[in-house]
Amino acid sequence: MELFLKYPIDVQQELLRGLLDVARNTQLGKQYDFKTIYNYKIFAERIPIRQYETIEPLIERTRKGEQNLFWPSDIQWFAKSSGTTNAKSKFIPVSNEALEDCHLKAGKDMLGLYIHNNEDAGLFNGKGLRLGGSSAIYEDNNSYFGDLSAIIIENMPFWADFSSAPKYETALMSEWETKMEAIVNETIDENMTSLVGVPSWMLVLLHRVLEKTGKENILEVWPNLEVYFHGGVNFNPYREQFQKIIPKSTFQYYETYNASEGFFALQDQNGSFDLLLMLDYGIFYEFIPMDQYYGEDSVAIPLEEVELDKNYALVITTNSGLWRYLIGDTVKFVSRHPYRIRITGRTKHFINTFGEELIIENAEDALKEVCQKTKAIVAEYTVAPIFMVGKDKGAHEWMIEFEKPPQNIDYFTELLDNALKSINSDYEAKRYHNMTLAMPKVHQAEKGLFYKWLKKKGKLGGQHKVPRLSNRRDFIEELLALSQQSHSV
Repeated sequence: MELFLKYPIDVQQELLRGLLDVARNTQLGKQYDFKTIYNYKIFAERIPIRQYETIEPLIERTRKGEQNLFWPSDIQWFAKSSGTTNAKSKFIPVSNEALEDCHLKAGKDMLGLYIHNNEDAGLFNGKGLRLGGSSAIYEDNNSYFGDLSAIIIENMPFWADFSSAPKYETALMSEWETKMEAIVNETIDENMTSLVGVPSWMLVLLHRVLEKTGKENILEVWPNLEVYFHGGVNFNPYREQFQKIIPKSTFQYYETYNASEGFFALQDQNGSFDLLLMLDYGIFYEFIPMDQYYGEDSVAIPLEEVELDKNYALVITTNSGLWRYLIGDTVKFVSRHPYRIRITGRTKHFINTFGEELIIENAEDALKEVCQKTKAIVAEYTVAPIFMVGKDKGAHEWMIEFEKPPQNIDYFTELLDNALKSINSDYEAKRYHNMTLAMPKVHQAEKGLFYKWLKKKGKLGGQHKVPRLSNRRDFIEELLALSQQSHSV
């Protein structure tokens, strides 16, 4: 780590040369003549930026047994990723190099950083509770696919199983609700010292633990619990709920930024919201300024050209054979020495129906501000546009499930609108005198509505998450219909 902290650009350039050299004799390597790519300029000019749909035929051929198409070593593992806006599953190739030098290496680094920053940690005196995906491993054409978390558990060194709970067989159970009960039963009498998993589903699990034990808070069940390693979604909406059921001032929260495509960044400081970009995990990074984003037709820039506090779409080239792959996430840099980032959202998860350019970071910051003022706690939410009809103005429609609702939903809505105006000047301009956008419409969802919705869609557990912002009305219409059904029963 000290090497890439000191020489970040050199490490990245050397990594790119290594990836090109290793893959020079693959089908893609020959197609783009990797052996004559001597620098980043040629690399960016010759190899196009690609989204999943474009490279899917090559991935499907690999899943059916062909090899050496985009990466030289045999690829047998595929991380199944359904995403939130696309019902069709993606199968992301995971090479042995990516497992060893990216995903598993990151797990060791995560523990190493935590121990380095907390020398009196008792992490290894107990076990870590791992809450992985809901999919088991499936075999197809001599290749294997499943949630990334299931693939990692399958490939973990044997000794890692001794320090983790639940046991291997339980962790890979496919039926989510049955698995939750099994995890609770296996762990309530163990000495748990750490938690690992996606915040939304970890909260569900912890509440089940409290129901089962009849305890007031989690520390009464696991008194030596000291850290939660989390990732997958923005933690801000969940922070207060975790602090409520884990009332310990010294409890640590460590954020990670990983996906099926790779492990990108880690929190390297206690109490920080910034993530250190990991530059030696076999991933070469490029960035597209979001004000110049045109999907595959965009022009990317290398790491050395990024600016602070600017929104970028992430482009990666990896040791699993993803070449200039547009992953769909957006980030901003908060530091260049070293390179630290914050996740700002998704390239598809924003609302720009009326030119307001509302991104997830805006929504999260506004909710945080309003919740502080109203003492409300948000559990889940989604937002969609109300399209203009005739002379009617457009608006944003929110469905919010509260852990602790505000006393007055109209006042909450007014504060939310004002917060969004102060955060986003484009939103403020469209709201000026209701010229384009009318006041937002906020629905207070009944408890468990989002859980029911995800269950109905077969998306319980693991990396499945609620889409926060959408330019379409599919999600909110489904939630409104489900809410109406509940009230009519």
